[in-house]
Amino acid sequence: MTTVGGVCRSFPDRALARCFPCLSDPARRSSLGLKVTLVMLHLIFVGFLFLFDDDLIEKTKKEPWYIGIYLSLLFVTLVQYFITSSSSPGYVVDVMRVVNETDVIHQKSSVASKNGSLIVSVEGSQSGRNFQVSNSSSWTKLVMSMYPPGTSVRSCTCSYCNIEQPPRAKHCHDCDKCVLQFDHHCVWLGTCVGRDNHCKFWWYICEETALCLWTGILYITFLKANISRAWWKDAIMIILLVALSISILFLLLLLLFHSYLVLTNQTTYELVRRRRIPYLRRIPERVFPFSKGVCRNLSDFCCVRSSIYSLESLPSPEEVEEKSRPYTCFDVLTCRCC
Repeated sequence: MTTVGGVCRSFPDRALARCFPCLSDPARRSSLGLKVTLVMLHLIFVGFLFLFDDDLIEKTKKEPWYIGIYLSLLFVTLVQYFITSSSSPGYVVDVMRVVNETDVIHQKSSVASKNGSLIVSVEGSQSGRNFQVSNSSSWTKLVMSMYPPGTSVRSCTCSYCNIEQPPRAKHCHDCDKCVLQFDHHCVWLGTCVGRDNHCKFWWYICEETALCLWTGILYITFLKANISRAWWKDAIMIILLVALSISILFLLLLLLFHSYLVLTNQTTYELVRRRRIPYLRRIPERVFPFSKGVCRNLSDFCCVRSSIYSLESLPSPEEVEEKSRPYTCFDVLTCRCC
């Protein structure tokens, strides 16, 4: 009886996996559900506006460019959301794979003997095993070169992925991978925010904030109009406006917070858990160890780095001391902060 019941309970999941393979994973179903919910919320807020506001419809006929820009912003915001949610945050294992493939290409090249008459090409299963060992050690050397001398390999190794983490990387338990420049795991996006998609995430917040502000203005314009209408329409619009106002406040604070992180080249994880990160404990609170100046930080943030050589090393004690030095009038004139 238990077996039959177990088969009956698992049948919907089997049918779902057979018809829609992308929905067989519970995590993917949850992520897809959140995406559908977000799209529906946008359609509800905009839909009620066009459904109740007759003046807005008349304005659309007289000034189609106004509503055209508004609907274009709505479309761009949703597109930016899906682009950000489907983009990779930058996983450590992917960078390590690039390093390994680069080393394999170099090692598989022909090697001449001392007299120059013999050329050896390394191939076969044994050579692949040798490559893996060499690649592992080369990745370890690359990572350890970013830490101060004397740092233990064990202290830089992820206990879950069992791979060496470069500075600013962290293991995400939701994604089950180590993320480069880990910021946070966004539930609404269904993915982490890291080095490769932080810029896309900032633009999504900016567009979402602008869309909510514009929608809020249209709601207030509707409620201020001296037109006799059913009371329940005003009640619905007021409830939606209250929810929209809370969203605007949250988005504005989030946009300002991430703008501050961008200008100082920090992440949310580094700012919140600074005292728990071993290599940041020795650095004073008001010193931003990875900051290169406002202009350089903006340039690096907007032009996302795809090369493995853009991984950031820990600053030396001399660099930390230089960054902790207070600003003078001469520093301001010479744009030291930039």
